[in-house]
Amino acid sequence: MNTIYWVFGKGEELGIGQMSARAFVTFLICLLLIRLGGIRIINKRSAFDTIIIIAMGSVLARGIVGASPYWATVAASAVMILVNRIVAWWAQASGKFGQLVAGKPLLLYDNGTVLWNNMRRAALSRTDLLESLRLETKSEDLSRVQRVYIETNGRISFILKIE
Repeated sequence: MNTIYWVFGKGEELGIGQMSARAFVTFLICLLLIRLGGIRIINKRSAFDTIIIIAMGSVLARGIVGASPYWATVAASAVMILVNRIVAWWAQASGKFGQLVAGKPLLLYDNGTVLWNNMRRAALSRTDLLESLRLETKSEDLSRVQRVYIETNGRISFILKIE
C-alpha cells in the first residue's frame, strides 16, 4: 500500500512523478473507455459525443491533479461512456429520439438558391459556404451543385448535379 501511495500520491499535494504516473494510468483508462464507447465517439463527432469527450476529459483531469478522488473520477467517466452508449442505442432504435439527440441535416442551398433563413440558423455566411465548396469539391462553381446541407456533425456536404 505504501508503494501505491508513493507512486500515485493522495490529495492535491502531488509531486511531478506522482502526477505523471496518474496521467499515464489515466491515458490508458481513457483509451480503454473510448474503445468501449465505440469508434462513433471519435468518428461521428456529434454534439452529444463532443460533450461526452469534453466532460470526460474535465472529470479525468481532476483525478490527475488530485482535485477529486482518483477512482471516483474514473467511475464517473465510465458512467458517461455507458450513458453515451445507451443514448446512441436508443437514438438508433427511435427515429424521433435520434433527431432530438443528433438533430437533422439543414438544407442551405437548393438548385441555384441560397436559403438565407437556414444559413442564418446555422450562423453561416456566403464566405463560409464558398470556402467549404472549395475544400470539399475542389471547385468554386456553385452552379455545379444541386444541394448543400450542414450535417449534424457541423460539416457542410455538397450534392453535385448529374451531368
